[in-house]
Amino acid sequence: MNPQAKLIFALSLTLGTTLTISSNHWIMAWTGLEINTLAILPLISKSHHPRAIEAATKYFLVQAAASTLVLFSSMTNAWHTGQWDITQLSHPTSCLILTVALAMKLGLVPFHFWFPEVLQGSSLIVGLLLSTLMKFPPITLLYLTSPSLKPSVLMTMAILSTALGGWMGLNQTQTRKILAFSSISHLGWMAIIIAYSPKLALLNFYLYTLMTAAVFLSLNSIKALKLSTLMTTWTKAPSLNAILLLTLLSLAGLPPLTGFLPKWLIIQELTKQEVALAATIIALLSLLGLFFYLRLAYCATITLPPHTTNHMKQWYNNKPTNTMVAVLTSMSLMLLPISPIILAVV
Repeated sequence: MNPQAKLIFALSLTLGTTLTISSNHWIMAWTGLEINTLAILPLISKSHHPRAIEAATKYFLVQAAASTLVLFSSMTNAWHTGQWDITQLSHPTSCLILTVALAMKLGLVPFHFWFPEVLQGSSLIVGLLLSTLMKFPPITLLYLTSPSLKPSVLMTMAILSTALGGWMGLNQTQTRKILAFSSISHLGWMAIIIAYSPKLALLNFYLYTLMTAAVFLSLNSIKALKLSTLMTTWTKAPSLNAILLLTLLSLAGLPPLTGFLPKWLIIQELTKQEVALAATIIALLSLLGLFFYLRLAYCATITLPPHTTNHMKQWYNNKPTNTMVAVLTSMSLMLLPISPIILAVV
């Protein structure tokens, strides 16, 4: 793909995201979502591999259906209340349809089936965009409409997402699929808190984006698409592998790393809101996720493959680590001590 085309798609993605997050009218928000969908499709299918074409087709169909439901929800609300304002969503049917639409956009259970398949058919960089940037507009719409949405529906979806994301990630051998299920699991944490403390859900999304970007870019630097490849990369970039171990543990939410901050705050807020049972369940379910992060970390840094003769060792790479990777991994590991400042800003 030539640089001019890449620039056009990047600008379109920026335009679509900006349009959705800055609009207060449903039609403008819907337009932004459509621009985003159309801009990412050529990036998914650019390799012309059958799996990439299949991923682009699945992505298009799901996103088109979800956008239709967003439009239908806003029209139903406008029909009954005369309001096109995003924050004035008050009709119960509209609220339910919008919850379903945004769950489809984000990949929340039970509308998650498309996400691992699409991520598996994309490159690591496009996978990063799908896991972070493409989820920002739907999360913003959830944030704006959170007072109108039913906490019980969101809580059910959240607990199912965390359970399923952790459970289905256990037996995966492809790094992109593992990160897809990790994303579904993290979305569960955002969905459970958004009705009670929307700002906390956004903070969780920002920190999740930070850590996921660090992992995706690290894996892209060492070109690791499978666990078997990850096992031999310690010869190529030992320092990057060691940092990847800590970043994965941060994504799992272990103290004293950055990933512990949102989990700690969410459990604290849920307890304050007297839903301690939900907090306990979601905290226990996150142990499933911890298992496959540890598995990834174990493969990356501690083990050698059992049959070393079948795996070609990679040459040691003397190039310096990408600055972006260095900055993101540092932030993924060290933001917990400055959590009071982060909370003051948010």
